[in-house]
Amino acid sequence: MLEVKDLRVHYGMVEAIKGISIMAEQGEIVSLIGANGAGKTTTLRAISGLKKATSSEIWFRGQRIDDLPVHKIVSLGLAHCPEGKKIFYSMKVIDNLLLGAFLRKDKKEIARDLESIYEYFPVLKARNKQLAGSLSGGEQQMLAMGRALMSKPKLVLLDEPSLGLAPLIVAEIGKIIKNINESGVSIILVEQNARMAFNLSKRAYVLELGKIALTGKSSVLVKDERVKKAYFGGH
Repeated sequence: MLEVKDLRVHYGMVEAIKGISIMAEQGEIVSLIGANGAGKTTTLRAISGLKKATSSEIWFRGQRIDDLPVHKIVSLGLAHCPEGKKIFYSMKVIDNLLLGAFLRKDKKEIARDLESIYEYFPVLKARNKQLAGSLSGGEQQMLAMGRALMSKPKLVLLDEPSLGLAPLIVAEIGKIIKNINESGVSIILVEQNARMAFNLSKRAYVLELGKIALTGKSSVLVKDERVKKAYFGGH
């Protein structure tokens, strides 16, 4: 479904991503984990067209997308839910959600999908007339995810959905991610919460300083001594 070949990204003279290759199959949850500065967010931004790669081949559903504008990539079925939510705080919840469908013309299907979002996130239905800025941190994360899903994506890039959230909310977000995936949406999950990432994903890539240090099945990597030492304090 998605194949990224030899991705290189620079910020000025600094090479942030140093020739990584990743892929995601239809129906998978694939996680990217790594410390701050490892290149996780930059990788997602390059895939979705928000950051121009220095060089790469990025293929999505059989089409090369690394030279396409962002709106065209979205229209092909790839959505990006960025780190830090990036919602519109002064707009109502419902208007934030509908913005996710701005490229779509199928009003009846948009209405149906909105109801599906409310099933995933009942709190958004209860608060759909409130300003987005009045929501709690967890609710704002749910809104950002709901907005991404309103584009009717085949693949969602989820960047740090658990960041700054209380453990109970993190667990709830994890269940919702699993439900979204089971509905047929593939997911690339960027997380500093390695335990959550490994639990949710089938495969994982461990990034260190712009390179892939380890890759494999999540169930195998979680037992790797290097992973345990780096992300679980040796436990």
